[in-house]
Amino acid sequence: MNTYLQIGSSVVFFALIAYSIGIITEQRTRHIGQRVITFLTLGVLLDITATIFMIIGSDKGGFTLHGFIGYSSLLGMMTDAIFMWKLIARSGMNSEVPKKLHLYSRYAYIWWVLAFITGGLLVVFR
Repeated sequence: MNTYLQIGSSVVFFALIAYSIGIITEQRTRHIGQRVITFLTLGVLLDITATIFMIIGSDKGGFTLHGFIGYSSLLGMMTDAIFMWKLIARSGMNSEVPKKLHLYSRYAYIWWVLAFITGGLLVVFR
């Protein structure tokens, strides 16, 4: 594994931690607080960084099945973060998360974790 892929793999692990803290906190409290938005935003930034490193390090380019799964999961989490920021702008910090957004966050996170797992499995079975 080349250096760029190693860096990308390390960074995406930290994105997993950040997303997990943010989403699990939101799922348990059903409120958008400072902890939720901080870790969700950090997760998106780390995920973008990891994706860039993985594209640079890949000898297959950015257009692979796992690439598209990863891009769609990143888009899902980015969309969730945007919706959460809009909720803060509209209703303020510590406001209750509407049921539809609460469910969207859960499904986007599950999709992201599945993409994370498939990436790890691809490395193991290569």
